[in-house]
Amino acid sequence: MTDSTTAVPRPISWRMLGLVLGTAAVAYGLDLATKEWILATMREGERQPVLGELLQWHFVRNPGAAFSLAAGSTWIFTILAAAVAVFIVLQLRRIGSSRWALALGGVLGGTLGNLTDRLVREPGLFVGHVVDFIQVWGFPAIFNVADIFIVSSMIAIVLLVLANIGLDGVRRTDEPDASAEPAGDTTEPLR
Repeated sequence: MTDSTTAVPRPISWRMLGLVLGTAAVAYGLDLATKEWILATMREGERQPVLGELLQWHFVRNPGAAFSLAAGSTWIFTILAAAVAVFIVLQLRRIGSSRWALALGGVLGGTLGNLTDRLVREPGLFVGHVVDFIQVWGFPAIFNVADIFIVSSMIAIVLLVLANIGLDGVRRTDEPDASAEPAGDTTEPLR
């Protein structure tokens, strides 16, 4: 017999683990492949129109964060990216929602893509510059595939939080808890 106050660790969902890691692998692989393609086919600073002025490849090396902010603090972004990756891995056991699995997998893959640049690209370990090459007319920054996965996944996470959907896939409501009102459960399972 188990004590009801003792939390029993939730078994890992292999389906959710596969979804997180599969999404991360796709994001990471696409990011790495596109960066290697840019490095092999373009010179730094070069521009190539794709859809006229609307979309261009514009190869730059970014020493900072978004919009090249804090360029002298590259090592901080390396530590933050590693911390994000570790945090997501530590949450794997709690994920019971395919939406959360896809979102966290996208953040993980994108973060690992940019982290790889910081670790292996010039000018050196922990201070490498991120390869950016996507320029969209009217948008003030040049970005890469990892950034697309990170931003779109973070938008998905914000929407999940606003919808009160927990990592376990259960929607929490603002109704009183079951002990105060015996009428029923206030959670809805969503996957």
